[in-house]
Amino acid sequence: MRNLEAVEVGLREAVFRDLCAILEELLNDPALPVPGDHSRPGEKCHVGRPKEFLSLFGPVPLHRNYYHCAAETEGRAPLDDALGLWAGYSPGVLRVLCRLAARFPFEIAATEFTAYCGLEVQGRQIQRIAQAMGPLVRQTQQQLPPFKHDAGSIPVMYAAVDGTGVPMVPAALEGRAGKQPDGSAKTREVKLGCIFTQTTTDEEGLPMRDYQSTSYLAGFEEAADFMVRVRQEAIRRRMAAALLVVLLGDGAAWIWEQGQKCFPMAFQILDLYHALEHLSELTGMLEAQPEAAKALWQTWREQLLADGVAEVLCQARERAAKLSGQGAELAAKAIGYFQNNQSRMLYGTYRALGFFYGSGVVEAGCKTVIGGRCKGSGMLWSEPGATHVLDLRCSLFSNQFNQVWDQLNQSDYLRLRLLQNTQESSQAA
Repeated sequence: MRNLEAVEVGLREAVFRDLCAILEELLNDPALPVPGDHSRPGEKCHVGRPKEFLSLFGPVPLHRNYYHCAAETEGRAPLDDALGLWAGYSPGVLRVLCRLAARFPFEIAATEFTAYCGLEVQGRQIQRIAQAMGPLVRQTQQQLPPFKHDAGSIPVMYAAVDGTGVPMVPAALEGRAGKQPDGSAKTREVKLGCIFTQTTTDEEGLPMRDYQSTSYLAGFEEAADFMVRVRQEAIRRRMAAALLVVLLGDGAAWIWEQGQKCFPMAFQILDLYHALEHLSELTGMLEAQPEAAKALWQTWREQLLADGVAEVLCQARERAAKLSGQGAELAAKAIGYFQNNQSRMLYGTYRALGFFYGSGVVEAGCKTVIGGRCKGSGMLWSEPGATHVLDLRCSLFSNQFNQVWDQLNQSDYLRLRLLQNTQESSQAA
C-alpha cells in the first residue's frame, strides 16, 4: 500500500466525523444537567436555540436554551458557559489556539492550526482569542500552587528583573521621550521578572539552576507595581521557605530601589556582565590607547573577581583626577556606577558560596520570552495586545500552560455525567 498517508487522513476524517456525532448526541441530551438553566425574573427563554461550535474534531451543532431580559443588552446561554465555549470555540480549540498565538504571529498560527488539526480559523480570530484569554491566563497562573521543586525548604531562591524595548504603534508612544535623533521613541520598555531556585552546585562549585524551576512574568507597569507582582510570584513560589533570597539586576536604579522595598532581606547582586561592560567603558575613558585600556580592564577584572572593588575604585579615582573638562565629568559618572553598586559586587564571595552572579536567566528571557514573539520584522504592538500575548507566553515558558488551562476548565459535571451513563448501561446489561 503505497499511499498510506491518504489512508491515514481518510481514517482520521472518518473518526472525527463519528466523534462529532457523539459530541452532538451527548451535548444535546435533554437530560444533561446544566447549572443555571432556568429563567430568572424578567427573562424570556428561547428553547433549543441553535448554535454551532468548533471542536477539535470539527463543527458540532448545539441546541440549547437561550435567556434574554429586555432590560439587558445581551442574553445568556447557560450550556455555553458550562461547556466553556467562547465565540463558538470549544475549550480544547481555545487551548491549542492560545498556545499557537503565544509562539507564532497570528497568521502563521492559523496556518499551523490548519496543518496540524485540519481545521480553519482566521488569524484575526486567533488575535481576538489571545486578547480575551490572556488576562484569564495571568489571573489563573497567579493562583496556581507552587512548583514541585518548591516542596520542603528551598536553599536559594532568585528573583531576576530586567527590561527590553518592544516596537509599538504610534498611539502607544505619544508624549514619550526616546532615543531617536528627534527625541521621539519607537519602543516601550517591557519589564521581565524571573523566579527560580537553586538546590546544589556542580563538581566545580558552580551553581545549578533547578530543572524547570523558572517562572516568568512580564508587563508595562511602572517599576513599583511590577516589582510588587514579582514579589507576589516569589510568595506563591514559597519564598517564606527559602533559606536565602537573592535579587539579581543589571544596575538600573529602579531595580534596587523597589527591590529594597519588596525584598528587604535579599542579597542584592549586580550582574557581572554589566559590571564588566561598565568597566570597559571606564578604562576606555582613563586610557587613550586601546591596548593600554584593554590591559587595565584585564587587571581590574581580576580584582573585581577577587572582591577588590574598593581597590578598583581607589585606582580609578587617582587616574580620573588627572583628567579635566568633559572627560573628567564622564569618568566621574562611570566611577559613580561602581561606587553605588560596591556592596553588590563581591564576586569572589558569591563564587565561594556557589551563588549565581550573572543575570543570564533574565537576559535570555528577554530574548526568548519577549523578543522571540514581540520583535519580529514589521511588528507594531498596542499595550494591551503585547500584554495579553506575553501573558500567554509567560505561562508557556513557565511550563504551566497546561496546568493553567486545566484549572480554567473545571467543567467536570460532563465527565461525571458520561461516567454515570456508562455505569448505568453496564448495570442494565
